[in-house]
Amino acid sequence: MPKRETYHHGDLKAALVEAALAVIAEQGMSAVSVADIARRAGVSSGAPYRHFPSRKALLTAAAVTAAHRLTAALHEARPAAGPDSDAVADSAEAIAVYTGFAAEHGSGFDLIFAEELQGAGDPELLAAGRGVMDALLPAALEITGGEARAALRLLERQIAAGHGYAALYRSGFLNRRGPTVEDIAGHAAAIARSLALDARTGPRGPVAR
Repeated sequence: MPKRETYHHGDLKAALVEAALAVIAEQGMSAVSVADIARRAGVSSGAPYRHFPSRKALLTAAAVTAAHRLTAALHEARPAAGPDSDAVADSAEAIAVYTGFAAEHGSGFDLIFAEELQGAGDPELLAAGRGVMDALLPAALEITGGEARAALRLLERQIAAGHGYAALYRSGFLNRRGPTVEDIAGHAAAIARSLALDARTGPRGPVAR
């Protein structure tokens, strides 16, 4: 790939983040190197260090971008709260959105909350991660009657179902049945709905223990 060093000021940083997300989608985070990202962006292997002092810093920026995009997708899909709102349906729809996002981008919570990035304590990444959780937690808390531990446990199970479907889709394991992203998102949403119904408090169901 020919080298390109003609970005205007500020463009290279954004281009490197996009390249990082593309490489992560193809290879996974653990296999990514700064050289891979530079090659994808069409710049020299030293060019990324003008904006990011390390591989971790570049991956952190990619995780922040992924978190913002996922949060925006979750908010866009969530209907406005009202007397007819249904937390179970809302949580299932959120998992459908998450599953589609992870299937299309090859990353989700595994990038946003990656252990190797969380240890850095980057405030922007921490804030971006909270934004994702803020989009997901209200429905889970309503389902579990405000019990935070039960809500987090519900979300963990729902996300595991969605992420599992996305990973199997991307690996090709499901190819023999030919599902689309919309199909697997629907399957994950059905599981999420069942889990939410099991966890619901009040006269319609107990909290799962």
